[in-house]
Amino acid sequence: MSPDAAQQKLAERHKAVRRVLWWILVANWAVAALKLALGLLANSTAMTADGLHSFIDGGSNIIGLVAMHFASQPADDEHPYGHQKFEALASLAIGVMIGMGVLELGKMAFNAIVHDVHPAVGPAQIAVMVGTLVVNLFVTRIEAAQGRKLNSTLLLADASHTMSDVFVTLAVILSLLLTWFGVGRADGVVALGVLVFVAYTGWQIIRQSVGILADSARVNPDKVRELIAQVPRVLGTQSIRSRGLEGSVYVDLVVFVDPSMDLKTAHDVADDVERRITASFPEVIDVVVHVEPAPA
Repeated sequence: MSPDAAQQKLAERHKAVRRVLWWILVANWAVAALKLALGLLANSTAMTADGLHSFIDGGSNIIGLVAMHFASQPADDEHPYGHQKFEALASLAIGVMIGMGVLELGKMAFNAIVHDVHPAVGPAQIAVMVGTLVVNLFVTRIEAAQGRKLNSTLLLADASHTMSDVFVTLAVILSLLLTWFGVGRADGVVALGVLVFVAYTGWQIIRQSVGILADSARVNPDKVRELIAQVPRVLGTQSIRSRGLEGSVYVDLVVFVDPSMDLKTAHDVADDVERRITASFPEVIDVVVHVEPAPA
């Protein structure tokens, strides 16, 4: 793939990711406003915490949009590999925001348990929570599908975040029903129980983002080695390395050829290796092949 074609492919991908983030932002903050308003009116710790979690979802979309603006900038002298890692930085920020939400949720839940807070529960509160649950499920499904289609770490991370909101909402509905039937401290206990899942989601996102920023391998070197073994006139390979995001991976490697091979033929072999790797691994946008004489 030529540099211009690769850049065009990235530009189209970034535009698609931004489009998805915009409409999800609207959905998240509409849901958050409903939950926060009814949660405060009903004095429900669990519902208010759920509204806070939905608000964080919208905040993560804002971070994602800002990050995608920088990530879509073309490579320059200071950033010869482009700015794609801004997307991973945004994913890391989402993980941190989840951690902040966990702390706030824990504090509210603890207060509700200690002081035995009883929210005012009625059909309206339960109906709103069921409605927002449907919205969250729809948003998660669409965002995850677009994340896989576009190979976007950011969209997949944000979809995981929104899925955690689905489980939070389910727990809140349960707490409202239990409170309606007179079960004491249900509001705080259920909210506290949600912490484990939300914290795990945040940890998974942070771990993936740190892996990208630390240049963890993105392509299985054994599979690359098997592929290169089928290339005519290649006598061996080593130092297979890869890095980048799921949708924009860079690969470099060393291939060994006959020491007597002329420069033109060696160049053709390198081109063949590049074509085979990009054809077999669609996420790879750039391959650097170092041609070395085979050791005696």
